[in-house]
Amino acid sequence: MIITENLGKRFDDFEAVRDVNLQVREGELLALLGPNGAGKTTTVRMLSAILQPTSGHARVNGYDVVAEADQVRRSVGLLTEQPGLYLRMTGLEYLVFYGRLYGLDDSTTARRSLELFARFAMEGVADKRLGIYSKGMRQKVGIIRAMLHDPAVLLLDEPTSAMDPHSAKLVRDAIAELRQDRRSIILCTHNLAEAEALADRIAIINRGLIVAQGSAAQLKRDLLGAPTMEVKLDRPLNGEIELLADVITAEQSADDVIRYRTADPAATNPRLVQRLTQLGLGVVSLQPLPQSLEDVYLSVVGALPRREEEA
Repeated sequence: MIITENLGKRFDDFEAVRDVNLQVREGELLALLGPNGAGKTTTVRMLSAILQPTSGHARVNGYDVVAEADQVRRSVGLLTEQPGLYLRMTGLEYLVFYGRLYGLDDSTTARRSLELFARFAMEGVADKRLGIYSKGMRQKVGIIRAMLHDPAVLLLDEPTSAMDPHSAKLVRDAIAELRQDRRSIILCTHNLAEAEALADRIAIINRGLIVAQGSAAQLKRDLLGAPTMEVKLDRPLNGEIELLADVITAEQSADDVIRYRTADPAATNPRLVQRLTQLGLGVVSLQPLPQSLEDVYLSVVGALPRREEEA
């Protein structure tokens, strides 16, 4: 549904995006992560045929973003960080106005709007002014607006930015709901927990380049290595860690806890438990320590300087 080949965008002497290669299949949600100025918004604007690329190619729903820009715009629903609502209008008035811009008749827009209001748990507020909506409700209206023309692709740029936790959860729940429609979605976000919870695959962009791409589990495995195992004992080691040296290489041992890494836990862990039992040490628990997407993110962009220019 979305394919880019060496996609790039230059503004005079500033290269905002370069050699971006992405593929998003039908029904897949790709989270695009990166610091401010990394190139996320520029990439989304090229995919929605708002900006023309200066190098490379992109196709959305089978259409070229330059040669077939009108068809691309009909195929895409776009939600920006600031959805630009007209707060004196009611929710339904606002959506009917936008439906006309999409070329939809008023009855079709009203029917579809009310269906989407109900779907996103907003029954009974369509006739109320947007000015009294909460932040989460306003962002949901932005999603509904993006879906009015039933697009095959959704591009969501920082949909929960600067929201309180409750409003952000409302929007995340709405995005999760959209995955049932087999739409292709690109989600730009700074919220790593949000990305991990919602995305099938993650692409990290930094200084205009895709620096890592894959599922959260794949990125953790490839960039962080084997997880650290932690075994908790029923009594302190009292210097007996040396007796385990032929089974594990301990990264940390203190009191009643040992931490170590192994590329083959199915073989290593039973041997370790057996050795500990022989030493008269009981195992209270043995489990991998969680690896976070934040660790992955910082491993590829944390040490690199940010560009000051917004992209």
